Amino acid sequence: MADGEDYHLRWFTPQVEVPLCGHATLASAFVIFEYLRPELHAVGFRTASGRLDVSRESDSGMLAMRLPARESVPFADDTGQLVAALGREPQLLLRGDYDMAVFGDADEVQAVIPDMTALAKWERGVIITAPAPRGERHYDVISRFFVPAKGVPEDAVTGSAHCQIVPYWCARLGRADLTAFQASSRGGFLHCSYDGGAYVMQRGYCIPYLEGIIRI
Repeated sequence: MADGEDYHLRWFTPQVEVPLCGHATLASAFVIFEYLRPELHAVGFRTASGRLDVSRESDSGMLAMRLPARESVPFADDTGQLVAALGREPQLLLRGDYDMAVFGDADEVQAVIPDMTALAKWERGVIITAPAPRGERHYDVISRFFVPAKGVPEDAVTGSAHCQIVPYWCARLGRADLTAFQASSRGGFLHCSYDGGAYVMQRGYCIPYLEGIIRI
């Protein structure tokens, strides 16, 4: 819904409303830029997570989102239930907006087959992540994201999760920019940057695949 130059934006899974959804924000901006307000080069959204800004990059053709950075802290609770649901022991468990399991290598992340029934009882969203293999040229970090308690067993690509993933890996790798690969069945790349401040920049391409009319 438009409000002056800004738009109000809310997000829903099949079961609940969520406070932040990156790929839906990117898609909303794409629709505004391509169909509703093609003269714009930037748009602001008023959301449950505050104001979110998306801009068009003329040189790359990507859309760039400024999303709130999320901190990860050491896990204080008993981790046995979560580790059992994942079926593998991570090197490290951290807690932020989501719970994050850090593994030693990308193969471990791709090999995880969670017990979705058990993971749904955990209720919180769960990130699993690792550094890219040595010599990998297409991405720097890998992740997957699960939140079956909210109707999403495994998400395809999750902007909100990278608000937590990117600050962690930028600090650990000593980087300000990195490319992240989310290894879902569909998969996707996010071009990210973080300067240690309050926001993470996430960049990506949008491609329309469906047009239609929804009658309510």
